[in-house]
Amino acid sequence: MKAVPVAVAGATGRMGGRVVRALEADGGFAVVATPGRDGLAAEWNGARVVADFTSPVGTAALAPLAAARGVALLVGTTGLDAAAQAALAAAAARVPVLVAPNLSLGVAALTRALRAVVPALPGWDIEIVERHHRAKVDAPSGTALALAATVAAARGDASAAVRAGRSGAVGPRPAGEIGVHAVRGGAWVGEHAVLLAGPHETLELTHVAHDRDAFTAGALVALRFLAGAPPGRYTLEDALV
Repeated sequence: MKAVPVAVAGATGRMGGRVVRALEADGGFAVVATPGRDGLAAEWNGARVVADFTSPVGTAALAPLAAARGVALLVGTTGLDAAAQAALAAAAARVPVLVAPNLSLGVAALTRALRAVVPALPGWDIEIVERHHRAKVDAPSGTALALAATVAAARGDASAAVRAGRSGAVGPRPAGEIGVHAVRGGAWVGEHAVLLAGPHETLELTHVAHDRDAFTAGALVALRFLAGAPPGRYTLEDALV
C-alpha cells in the first residue's frame, strides 16, 4: 500500500517532533513537509493530510490553506479561540477536519464511556480533576473542558454551568454544576479523573498518560482515518475501530 504523504506543522515542538519521528518509523506514512510556524503557506509537497501542532493563531492560518489546497487537517493544538474555531468550521465544509485536544486513544475511549455512564446516573454530581506538568500554559486543559462538554451533552444540557475551581464562601454546590480543577507541577504528562458522586456511592473514571507516545499513537490513527474520510468535522472517537 502506498504511503500516505503527511505535512507536519510545528515539527520543532515537543509534540510535533514526536509525531514526525513516529511517522518516519511507520511504513504507512511519508513526511513530505514540515512547515514552520512563520512559513505555514510554504509548499506542502503533495501532502494528503497536514497535522497541526502550532498555536491557535497557527490553526486559524492553516485551516483556510488546507481547505484551498484540498488537504485533510488534523488539529492537535489546544486552547483554540473563536477565530480558530470559525476557520475550522469553514474548512470542514471542504475537507475532513479532525480536532483532538488530546490525541490519546484512552481519552477517546473515556469520552465514549461517559456518553453511556452519565445518563445512567441522573442527578449525580460530577467533578473533573486534571494534572499536567508545570510548563503547561493553559488551564483548565482542553481535554478537561472537552470532557465537561461531553458530560453536559450526555445530560441533555449543553448550557450546563462549568465552574473552574472554587474559593471562598461559594455556598452549597448547585445541582447540575460541573466542576473542573487544574493541578500543575513537576512532569505530569497528563491525567484526567472524572468523579461521579451520588447520595450513597461514587464512581471514578481516570485516564493517565505515562508518556507522550500515548498521543503519537492516536495521531497516527487519526491521520490514517483522515486520509480516506469525506469532508466534515470529526473527533478522535470517529477514528476508533
